[in-house]
Amino acid sequence: MSLWTSADAAAATGGESTTVWNAQGVSIDTRTIKPGDLFVALKDVRDGHDFVAQALEKGAAAALVSHRPEGVQDNAPLLIVPDVLTALADLGRAARTRTTARIAAITGSVGKTSVKEMLRTVLSKQGKCHAAEASYNNHWGVPLTLARMPADADYAVIEIGMSNPGEITPLSQMAQPHVAMVTTVAAAHLASFDNLAGIAVEKACIMDGLLPRGLAVLNADIETSHILQDHAAEMGAKTILFGEKGRDWMVEDVRLTGDVTIINASHGEQHYLFKLSVPGRHFALNAVGVLAVTHALGADPVAASLDIAGWVPPAGRGTREIIATDDANDESLELLDDAFNANPTSLAASLEVLAASKPTNNVGRIVKGRKIAILGDMLELGDDEVAMHRDMAGNVHLQQADLIHCAGPLMHHLWQALPEAKRGKWAETAQELVSQTPRLVDAGDVVLVKGSKGSKVSLIVDAIRKLGHRRPQED
Repeated sequence: MSLWTSADAAAATGGESTTVWNAQGVSIDTRTIKPGDLFVALKDVRDGHDFVAQALEKGAAAALVSHRPEGVQDNAPLLIVPDVLTALADLGRAARTRTTARIAAITGSVGKTSVKEMLRTVLSKQGKCHAAEASYNNHWGVPLTLARMPADADYAVIEIGMSNPGEITPLSQMAQPHVAMVTTVAAAHLASFDNLAGIAVEKACIMDGLLPRGLAVLNADIETSHILQDHAAEMGAKTILFGEKGRDWMVEDVRLTGDVTIINASHGEQHYLFKLSVPGRHFALNAVGVLAVTHALGADPVAASLDIAGWVPPAGRGTREIIATDDANDESLELLDDAFNANPTSLAASLEVLAASKPTNNVGRIVKGRKIAILGDMLELGDDEVAMHRDMAGNVHLQQADLIHCAGPLMHHLWQALPEAKRGKWAETAQELVSQTPRLVDAGDVVLVKGSKGSKVSLIVDAIRKLGHRRPQED
């Protein structure tokens, strides 16, 4: 069964197809393109038209272009449109129109990708579920996700992000969700907004595309929740609240027990006791929100509460790994890879996980296992970024860490505010810490690496992995 025929794609975009073709998928990257994909020649850092010939050589069914690129044969299968990005959006809208899938749209300052993956995990057990394989949540990612959606999907989960005002509404209107969820509102991308309330106003726009009688699943515990709830009322959406006290979906108890999180929750008279295969109070709150979305979509939340144990965080978002450093002596360290994103809220959540961890004594050079944080700059926090970094020194969970290494000019303010006994290394860049990695950590340690993607602390994650080899979690 084709995802797109040349006739359907031409009708959706108003373009002209040079030949008859059938596409099984949609791709924007020749590095990962599969035979039978429609290659979309977007312009970004490089012009996708420069790669059309390569895409066709790799078996692309056709290419979506604004002109015939040089070096492409006259009989090449092309769909020629005035503007490629606009045409991709047209494909996305057409895919949305032809499906009967129940659709959830997810946004939030923290946790939207994890929630998307949780929903994929549980909904895939109850039907055919479509969701992007990566964080495709912007002006090209959302239409790409929709354009890839099979017409016979039962469920779809669309992640929608933003970095500036005005970005969420058109994407929500394109997705036309039955259910919209806001995970939380926190100081992320604050450089583009006057305050936290401004971020909440933008996040509330996830509801602007809701279908009639749509449902809004909202975090009731945050200080800006009233902004979200007021917008839901304006849109005529039914509000479903999740959180810790007096909510529709209530988190009654959360226990972090080393490798897992045990959650006790309730919805009306129904009680749920379930677990996540990763530690994290923030994951627990999102998991209860996932049950609320599942129920709102018409799926079974009881089954979802059992199936959610199969979810693990995406790479760089709290993934737990055991790095075997010496197999002969059964020595290892535990790595918490949270190097993809950071703001004060998500850092506090990750530090709580570190605080609840249990290092191993009597191994390695140091003998005493330690809780170590390696922290990179939190970016796009606006005018108060220095204070936000410095004030993290007062975080109760950070104070339970044995040693804190820092990278970046902003994290230098935190490093200076630390007690000398907890102050590890500081460097201007993460790259400068890479060569020191063998001296920063040791067998028996639990090591959290956290920072915004732009801080490049993922380089340190890679360096820690190279100290040994990854051991399956079940070991």
